Amino acid sequence: MSVSRFGVSLDEELLKALDNYVSDNGFSNRSQAIRHLIEKNMVEEKWKCDNIVAGAVILVFDHGKSDILKKSSEIRFNYHEYILSVQGFHLNEINYMEIIALKGPSRTLTEISDKLIGLKGIQHGKLVMSKAG
Repeated sequence: MSVSRFGVSLDEELLKALDNYVSDNGFSNRSQAIRHLIEKNMVEEKWKCDNIVAGAVILVFDHGKSDILKKSSEIRFNYHEYILSVQGFHLNEINYMEIIALKGPSRTLTEISDKLIGLKGIQHGKLVMSKAG
């Protein structure tokens, strides 16, 4: 990969925000942070275009209060062609975490995650998507 250099002019407030971003995320320099932000924007644009992406849905819930595992399994069955893997972990005596790896059109992954995260009893849910190719 060849690298091109260019100059960037930023007002003081944006430069300070960039430096905080570099520091907060452990980037070695501003260039690395800018590359990361551009790549992130490109991935998010692919989501909007409904391109094929990879993703993971993370769910945290009290496994003893409801039948979330059964309902989650039913949703996953309806979208089985997009499910790559499912892992479950007991975080403690009460809380359970389920991680569902997915691949498919971004709109479909968002639809799946909305259904899963919307289940009654989910304490925390999040979809993370990335480019698939």
